[in-house]
Amino acid sequence: MTYIEFKTYIQRHLQSHPRGATWQELRDNLKLPYERPCPEWTRRLEQEMGLVRRKGCGRSLQWTLSSSSSAPEPND
Repeated sequence: MTYIEFKTYIQRHLQSHPRGATWQELRDNLKLPYERPCPEWTRRLEQEMGLVRRKGCGRSLQWTLSSSSSAPEPND
């Protein structure tokens, strides 16, 4: 899986689920092949599409998009 594929899957899912999702929910629902998210890719998502990770229940982080990034991005 390339970074662009990963970004597209995450962005589409979070745009259709405004409440966000935990990494485990993203991984399971999108059938992602990674046990944990790549820190470098996560930082890029924060910069490029406004990914926000906030404390959720227990030790989990809730992944959401900032309100300014809810519009679809043009293709890279």
